[in-house]
Amino acid sequence: MSLQGKRILIAKPGLDGHDVGAKVIALALRDAGAEVIYTGLRKAPDYIANVAVQEDVDAVGLSILSGSHLELVQQTAEQLAELDGGQIPLFVGGTIPAEDHPALEAAGARGIFTAEMTIDDVLAAIDAVLGN
Repeated sequence: MSLQGKRILIAKPGLDGHDVGAKVIALALRDAGAEVIYTGLRKAPDYIANVAVQEDVDAVGLSILSGSHLELVQQTAEQLAELDGGQIPLFVGGTIPAEDHPALEAAGARGIFTAEMTIDDVLAAIDAVLGN
């Protein structure tokens, strides 16, 4: 598996202030060869979408632990579509109950990652979606 040359945006939408998981994934993506752009904490979906389009990323990863994952994924997907970035794969990770997975997929999430998954599984899933 290699994410060599892929540009991936990692973002922390909403009011969630816990970013250790996002940083761990960002480092793992970097170690797998990706160029990672990290937006920092508490970014709005429109900001995230703007950065994604301006930076011409191959994927967007949202890290959400606040419980507002349904709304934030939908809002980010809508903002990406408004900026002609609707084709950019959107991933979400965090504290996400299994019963919310279908709604997240319907909102546009191409991968849903939880604490039970290994980093290798997360990287493999991203790699599979990005067509490597």
